[in-house]
Amino acid sequence: MKAIQTDKAPAAIGPYSQAIEVNGFVFASGQIPIDSTTGQFAEGGIQAQTRQSLLNAQAILQAAGTDLSHVVKTTVFLSDMANFAAMNEVYAQFFQPPFPARSAVAVRDLPKGALVEIEVVAAKD
Repeated sequence: MKAIQTDKAPAAIGPYSQAIEVNGFVFASGQIPIDSTTGQFAEGGIQAQTRQSLLNAQAILQAAGTDLSHVVKTTVFLSDMANFAAMNEVYAQFFQPPFPARSAVAVRDLPKGALVEIEVVAAKD
């Protein structure tokens, strides 16, 4: 196993890695919408937060030597399923066919009061 770390995404705030590379795959921890340059949430609601969460995931994958085009599975955690359509609009801008498999679930709370958290698993080709 190899830990992946980049300053271009928020640092882990607990006993976990930003991502782990193992057996040709990169397993990225869930990304909340913190802009690593400001330490603050992206402003603008669910769409801005979705964009920032995916930009964070993208930065981690780049540090691992891969990118979003190699993502095979995502999990999207939403604080409110009413935000699904707006999240999906932004999400669709980051992926192209064949789209990764995806789960999207509503949860009671997310870290720091985020509206969305997104985790990805990517193949390393």
